[in-house]
Amino acid sequence: MKLLYIIGIWGYTLLIRIFSLFNPKAKLFINGRKNIFSSIAQKINPAEKHIWFHFASLGEFEQGRPVLEKLKALYPAKKIIVTFFSPSGYEIRKNYALADVFYLPIDTDANAKRFIASINPELAIFTKYEFWHFYFKELKDQGIPLYVISGIFRESQAFFKWYGDFYRNILKCVTYFFVQNKESENLLKSIGLNNVTISGDTRFDRVYENAQSPKQLNIIESFIDGAPTLVCGSTWPEDEKILSGLSQEYPNWKFIIAPHETHESHIESIEKQFSVGSIRFSVFSSQLEVNSSQISDLKSKILIIDNIGMLSSLYQYGKVAYIGGGFGTGIHNTLEAAAFGLPVIFGPKYDKFQEAKDLIAIGAGKSISSTEELIDAFNTFIDNQPSADAARKYVDDKKGATDQIVSVITKSDQP
Repeated sequence: MKLLYIIGIWGYTLLIRIFSLFNPKAKLFINGRKNIFSSIAQKINPAEKHIWFHFASLGEFEQGRPVLEKLKALYPAKKIIVTFFSPSGYEIRKNYALADVFYLPIDTDANAKRFIASINPELAIFTKYEFWHFYFKELKDQGIPLYVISGIFRESQAFFKWYGDFYRNILKCVTYFFVQNKESENLLKSIGLNNVTISGDTRFDRVYENAQSPKQLNIIESFIDGAPTLVCGSTWPEDEKILSGLSQEYPNWKFIIAPHETHESHIESIEKQFSVGSIRFSVFSSQLEVNSSQISDLKSKILIIDNIGMLSSLYQYGKVAYIGGGFGTGIHNTLEAAAFGLPVIFGPKYDKFQEAKDLIAIGAGKSISSTEELIDAFNTFIDNQPSADAARKYVDDKKGATDQIVSVITKSDQP
């Protein structure tokens, strides 16, 4: 099985190299890892101890960020290393002020030994998932504590199958698991891993903090101009298709669409879907810079966000949220919207997301499969204060995982 793992890693890397010839994201994945160790050597003193956080992508970064920032506040002199697997995390947070940020080198025995020697971690913290054989083994061999926070496990995963010995051995390298739910705790204990506690999901702490002091966006305020607004987050083409029908039914509403992918072809496809009354954020903002009085002449009802990084602040301007991804592999983050008291609507593929199930159960969320169902759900949430209150309370009641995790880590290791 180890040989198959190695072949899989190299096969995946080869495919990414091929895709990098024509795919911008794959190109970033490859180019970002070129001369990675030289870059680390220029910034990191291996004689100093560091706290290492690894995140798959941007969502996991935001999920684990409260723990990182709590540790930094407790130990301001400690230096932190952050690594990302995906360009969508690294490219947005590469200049993050509290840490030195790098791509994670591909998981090979040589890379793991060299990387860990280069950053000299006194502890490592992985968020939610990403279980790398050679990195985990090297941490264990060197006696470096390894924590998994906001972990979530499912029975369908290889760890819990009859053929999963190799993968179970990866988990055995973890010092302690902080998991989101009882199912995850039970699954780990079923394979003899009792070093686990249910701490909840640190995303609740992150979205709660964001909702308490969101970044004010004057351009967005100018666009909505007091009109009721639907904020559509992390949308894909399937989402945008049914949203276009909704926009025609509610001419007095404004729509803010923040797509998951912001490459030119996707932005153009959104403009075609919303051919009447749409404008790009970049165009709108440049027009205001030239002549702020133009705002009274603009008839645009649809604002297309053609950049990355604004979404978590956009929800403060909405009354209802639509969360994308539910017609693909699964919905994106519903909690950012719920924290602002927005009822959420999303597509049919949400079964792996407990928070989506919870929001439906308390009347603050609805799943839809068509434009007709979307209109019905939207009508339910218009001016529905109980749903808004329930969404906000749900987030408020679930926060607190960060303090629990940091308490255990600092008692165990004293960074």
